[in-house]
Amino acid sequence: MAAEPAPLRIGLSAVLLEDQTAFVHAWQHYLQNRLKRPVSFVQRANYREIVTLLQNGKLDSAWLCSYPYITNTKDLRLLAVPVYKGEPVYQSYLIVPAADRKTSSIADLKGKLFAFSDPDSNSGYLVPLYQLSLLKQQPNSFFGKAFFTWSHSKVVEAVASELAHGGAVDGYIWDSLVLLRPELTAQTRIVWKSQDFGFPPFVVRKGLAKADADALRSALLAMQNEEEGRKLLALLNLDGFVPGNDKMFDSVAYMVRKLGD
Repeated sequence: MAAEPAPLRIGLSAVLLEDQTAFVHAWQHYLQNRLKRPVSFVQRANYREIVTLLQNGKLDSAWLCSYPYITNTKDLRLLAVPVYKGEPVYQSYLIVPAADRKTSSIADLKGKLFAFSDPDSNSGYLVPLYQLSLLKQQPNSFFGKAFFTWSHSKVVEAVASELAHGGAVDGYIWDSLVLLRPELTAQTRIVWKSQDFGFPPFVVRKGLAKADADALRSALLAMQNEEEGRKLLALLNLDGFVPGNDKMFDSVAYMVRKLGD
């Protein structure tokens, strides 16, 4: 009798997917049925932990932000990119408390309290860092205080409660919270939206067997064509997945280079 194949281990970060236990179980069940093998979702608090597990061979795949993907392409391969509102892109939003009607850009937040999501987040850290660099500023001297919340939804909570005077958040998460927690987003105001960036991708470690990577990609791409898959995508507020390519993340790579100069 053939031994059961080892579980395919997929990493998820609380930065993107927080408090979604029931959904994760449903997605696990769906993928196991499609892949005909065990699947285990491994949840961690931040992107850095996820990348380390991928590099150490303790994860096979992960839903990752574009920033840590771009900076670790020697260890990771692109698998698939989610499609949101018809395109595989998203934006960074600068938000302030709804009562603040004066702030119009990050420049107006000098000396204030600011919330970042994760130091490896594109929308929640790299983008505002780059915007500050255009003003020839650094966060530790520009803001009165800056802190990490370790999830995009907690950035929104911090700004809504006025624990922070401003924050940088994944626009897809903010938009999704409008549907899930409208009373929360109503307490915030979007001041600025970035250009489009390639959506946070699914990646695999470079050592993963091609057959395993191909099977997982096929299962993700097929979700939009099946009723059960479409129901799961709707819970994620996504349309589906596309194979994607590294050029989708060129603008992220550009900011990384400019900040490194």
